[in-house]
Amino acid sequence: MSSNTFGKLFAVTTFGESHGPAIGCVVDGCPPGLAIAAEDFRADLDRRATGRSRFTSQRHEADEVEILSGTFEGRTTGTPIALLIRNTDQRPRDYAEIVDTFRPGHADYTYWHKYGIRDPRGGGRSSARETTMRVAAAVIARKWLAERHGIRVRGHLAAIGDLVPRAFDWDAVGLNPFFWPDPAMLGELEEFMNALRKSGDSIGARVEVVAEGVPPGWGAPIYAKLDADLAAALMSINAVKGVEIGDGFAVVGQHGTAHRDEMTPRGFLSNHAGGILGGISSGQAIRASAAFKPTSSILVPGRSVNLAGEPVELRTKGRHDPCVGIRATPIVEAMVALVLMDHALLHRAQCGDVEPVEPIIPGLINE
Repeated sequence: MSSNTFGKLFAVTTFGESHGPAIGCVVDGCPPGLAIAAEDFRADLDRRATGRSRFTSQRHEADEVEILSGTFEGRTTGTPIALLIRNTDQRPRDYAEIVDTFRPGHADYTYWHKYGIRDPRGGGRSSARETTMRVAAAVIARKWLAERHGIRVRGHLAAIGDLVPRAFDWDAVGLNPFFWPDPAMLGELEEFMNALRKSGDSIGARVEVVAEGVPPGWGAPIYAKLDADLAAALMSINAVKGVEIGDGFAVVGQHGTAHRDEMTPRGFLSNHAGGILGGISSGQAIRASAAFKPTSSILVPGRSVNLAGEPVELRTKGRHDPCVGIRATPIVEAMVALVLMDHALLHRAQCGDVEPVEPIIPGLINE
């Protein structure tokens, strides 16, 4: 299997399967001198992990990071950084009954056609377990971006089914298992999820992410557009079926007089473009969102076929998320951070000698 590496100058290669002995990644291209230690990964891996609330899969993994290479005396050396996390709570027996059956809505059928073989244990390589290493790699990127450029990447759950926040408080996002910005709605969300679990069904969700402090000038006009790379990165996340930059599909109903982000000497008057113009960052906050499909691993029986092409009725067993979007916020943040890190190094490589200029106008203002 090829195509397991993401990024050009800041390149991340992940490996491992959901129920194999371990998962890991190699981060190549990290600048030297960045202080990094195993404990730096704890917070973000805990945010992504399953089993932290009754609303996600009850798989409990230790997610202890081992730094195998690329550092000396607590600082990066500029050589490849190898990270390893050993799987500690595998239950491959949960998948014994579907070895010869294709789960509808999963990658089983397409993997089998492409490779002629598949790992049925939790989806193997296509499992969301793989995203653990993306989050781990992004810890390095986020730390470098924050130290060098003051960049902050943060996200929140913006919709679960038809439920959307009625108020917004960034401080509330990290204080609840939904990454939800409206604390007054938490009881409503819990009732909704409890009813969903009892029904054996699942639901989709939308995650929004904002990157603040990105300087103007990152990206390129044609084949390395910052928004194009962000879209590709977000679409690479398991279960993502749609990506929006800025206002996204809402632009279909907008007029140019409303959509264009007018500029004054005091700043931009709006940010419908999501902080990217012509594929290049404008200095405004970068805004993106990803739509997650409802997981297909549900208790409600469904029709499928087996390897012999015979019809079967399938009821998925094991530990699964009734809404994968609930714990996707750290993953979406991670992919945005990895893209920004890559573009920071690409910009430095090509335009490092360009005399820096002060932005003519500041970021978004409200009038």
